[in-house]
Amino acid sequence: MNWDDTTDTPAAERLVDSVADREDQAVEAALRPKDLDEFIGQEKVREQLDLVLRAARARGATADHVLLSGAPGLGKTTLSMIIAAEMGAPIRITSGPAIQHAGDLAAILSSLQEGEVLFLDEIHRMSRPAEEMLYMAMEDFRVDVIVGKGPGATAIPLELPPFTLVGATTRAGLLPPPLRDRFGFTAHMEFYEPAELERVIHRSANLLEVEIDADGAAEIAGRSRGTPRIANRLLRRVRDYAQVKADGLITRDIAAAALAVYEVDERGLDRLDRAVLEALLKLFSGGPVGLSTLAVAVGEERETVEEVAEPFLVREGLLARTPRGRVATPAAWAHLGLTPPRSQSAGNGQQDLFGA
Repeated sequence: MNWDDTTDTPAAERLVDSVADREDQAVEAALRPKDLDEFIGQEKVREQLDLVLRAARARGATADHVLLSGAPGLGKTTLSMIIAAEMGAPIRITSGPAIQHAGDLAAILSSLQEGEVLFLDEIHRMSRPAEEMLYMAMEDFRVDVIVGKGPGATAIPLELPPFTLVGATTRAGLLPPPLRDRFGFTAHMEFYEPAELERVIHRSANLLEVEIDADGAAEIAGRSRGTPRIANRLLRRVRDYAQVKADGLITRDIAAAALAVYEVDERGLDRLDRAVLEALLKLFSGGPVGLSTLAVAVGEERETVEEVAEPFLVREGLLARTPRGRVATPAAWAHLGLTPPRSQSAGNGQQDLFGA
């Protein structure tokens, strides 16, 4: 709906990764809600978006352009499809990285039908020439197609039918203000509360014909990192375990045993997350320690630690980024059942060997 472990496992194959893999994409197509009433969570966004769409339908007009920002797996693609369904319009799906030239965008825009919804995922990764063309298309429903080169080049204006652009981004700060200002409605998708994830899990279990009790759903929800996509992925893995090792019913004990096999602990940390924390606590006495040093200690690339493991650890209050390097919090010591030393600065002679 809104939705793996050795040291050389690619980040995209982690069980708790919020980026969709091919299996997720196939399953999500069947689990996605079809309208706003079915969509779980994001209460403020749903309420505001419902007003925007109702007003557009009452006017007999296309809906305003919509910008959705937030972490992967929170439901941005699902909402784009719901917008199209609520407006009774077809939807065209593409992504920023796929649009490398203005001509790529012109070809898409010129083939849109009136009222069609264009979903542009990772819109912040679109090329600058295409981005500048999009300004005029969003505001005036017109693009200028350049024919020829050099002094003889001619701009031919091309009128576009009214359409709704739904842009999705995980990094709203990278969008230039002129583009961001052309969206009539912007919304930020928040991480889900455990109770909301329990509702997602029960709904998905019903659609997948999986038996699960309230305690089993709560156990999975608590390890899902506030992300429906991860909750659904964990549900499928626990379902496999329950079918092979038990009678098919997912209880709290079955869910805990299954996720222990997949090395996802009670707070949603996996092998990589715990390896980072253990290195920080056991080898560097809690820090501060440079990022490159920490990456070497866990046998991972610097980018993997910084972009894959750290965001969740920081959000959970287990790790802090400081000018001097990475530092473990008291919660990290407690989570791993370790006692912090009297002076966490002891034993850090190598902390700046590779820089912060």
